[in-house]
Amino acid sequence: MSGYLSCTEAAATLGVSEMTIRRDLRQLATQGLVTRVAGGASRRPAPSGAPFEQRRGVATEEKIAVAHAAVPLLGSAAVVALDAGTTVAALAAELPGGLTVVTHSVPVINACTGRDDLDLIALGGAYHPPTWSFTGPITRAGLADLAVDVAVLSATAAGPGGVYSANASDADTKRAMAAIADRVILLLDHAKLDARAPMRFLDLGAVDTVVIDGDATPAHLATLRETCRNVVVATTG
Repeated sequence: MSGYLSCTEAAATLGVSEMTIRRDLRQLATQGLVTRVAGGASRRPAPSGAPFEQRRGVATEEKIAVAHAAVPLLGSAAVVALDAGTTVAALAAELPGGLTVVTHSVPVINACTGRDDLDLIALGGAYHPPTWSFTGPITRAGLADLAVDVAVLSATAAGPGGVYSANASDADTKRAMAAIADRVILLLDHAKLDARAPMRFLDLGAVDTVVIDGDATPAHLATLRETCRNVVVATTG
């Protein structure tokens, strides 16, 4: 799903006037359920800092497509660090065997413990319910003693100014993962390029590869390609 609804298409499908569709979309926008855009409406993204279970249900097909496209980018990596984002959690189920996985994410830990072809280094720390992950000084200390081939990160927002997270503890862990990695892969759904978040944790130019879903606009892609070394567009369906 693209997350966009055209007034013209909706009117034709439902057999009502475009005026009726526009009126209904205005009401849904007032309720905070959609965002009005030219010619229709788009699905409203989860707000910055929303709980993991709420964010996991947004742009599901896009996240799965991005995760699938990220798998071949791991290349010959032996040790991979995965952060606590919902898009990264989708990647955990698709990891090839033989890897050592470093993570502080409970969903990723659960996915890896269910497989006997992966080695797991689970990072401890203070449990952070909104992200279903462990964070803080203990998590940072665990990362400081490690080296990884690839860090796969997610973000609440991204743009020319950098890559952002919704809270300081999550940003701190992402920053530490990037620091110990030979390569950084950033997984995004296109809504993150229109979003805002307060905690900057990385320069966009420090990202080796960005993987984004196919609903990214030409303007979005141009912004990424001006700064990033490699941009991969994932297709849904």
